[in-house]
Amino acid sequence: MVARSSWRGSISFGLVTIRVKLYTATNKREYVFNQLCQNGHRIRYKKWCPVEEREVPYSEIKKGLEVHKDNYLVFEKEDLQKIRLKTTKTIDIKEFIDDDELNPIFIDDSYYVVPDSKNGNEKPYALLVKILNDNKMVAIGKVILKDKENLVALRPYQRGIVMHVLNYLDEIKPVDEIPEMTGSKSKLDPQEISLGKLLVQKYRNKEFDIGEYSDTYVQELKKLIDAKSKGKTFVSSTPKEKGRTKDLLQALKASIETKKK
Repeated sequence: MVARSSWRGSISFGLVTIRVKLYTATNKREYVFNQLCQNGHRIRYKKWCPVEEREVPYSEIKKGLEVHKDNYLVFEKEDLQKIRLKTTKTIDIKEFIDDDELNPIFIDDSYYVVPDSKNGNEKPYALLVKILNDNKMVAIGKVILKDKENLVALRPYQRGIVMHVLNYLDEIKPVDEIPEMTGSKSKLDPQEISLGKLLVQKYRNKEFDIGEYSDTYVQELKKLIDAKSKGKTFVSSTPKEKGRTKDLLQALKASIETKKK
């Protein structure tokens, strides 16, 4: 299947403008299960008002923000239209940073950024790719996608550029809200540290090949769907969970022996 661009616009920094197109970088296939009644009929949902005990037509539905329990601020379409951002179709670069400054926790989604060949943008696009690659830098900017102002990062990837849509800082849950992240007070035995390092070295790989990994659940689900559609009995090949031990030292020693085998 030929990929289709999801957005057309330009990259802008200084007086330089590069016409580009965006393509979604991920291709996630999700199996959506519908809810059925016992006779196999799909269940439908109604917009129901429990106070008036009636079905509400779409034309009467408004948006509301709950400020207190069962107390809402009602917004008309005209209210939200006033703050709607003007679509500029421009990825406006604000700054360039070292690539190691971009923390992966901020990345939300990714797109391939390609030159719009109809406008003769291969040369300025190639220049930006080279500058980012040679200097190991990432461009930080803003762009409006789907009526939302997104913070984005442009990063060199293989033969071109990938754009990461970033979460804003206030969208990241503070570590202080996670009580278990305050730091462990457990004292580690020198032998535990030594064996732990040895075990990590046995699992260490110089190069990461993501192609070696796949979603086991999705693979099993495909087999289940295939068996069901053919009226066959499905037998799962998912490995059983290994036994665990609470003794850290014993667990480290057993893990090293298992890895040797």
